[in-house]
Amino acid sequence: MVAAGGGRIVNISSRGAFRGEPDHPAYGASKAGLNSLGQSMAQALGRHWIYVTTVAPGFVDTDMAAPFLHGPAGDAIRGQSPLNRAATAQEVARVVVFLASPGAESTTGAIVDVNGASYLRT
Repeated sequence: MVAAGGGRIVNISSRGAFRGEPDHPAYGASKAGLNSLGQSMAQALGRHWIYVTTVAPGFVDTDMAAPFLHGPAGDAIRGQSPLNRAATAQEVARVVVFLASPGAESTTGAIVDVNGASYLRT
């Protein structure tokens, strides 16, 4: 990317990096590490016109999440958001496309939550 004159990196993290994952602590810790790596890379690579951002979704309605979203805990999971649903893959993808687009350079280092207000950071 340096030789090419710059570029975009968009990492996919999780709200679990912020709220903790008691049943999957390694997952939460790895996503928190990815957040820190992305922010460090944004600072280190910005001078090379390489912009690094991170998207932190909550539950996303995918095949992988279907057993949770459509199982016994589904109502409780969807109820974590005032939208009463999980994000769609298309919603997450639109955020990624925006972050990878010209005009989003000043978002470098940002972590963008895509979780329907199911977890709000302070």
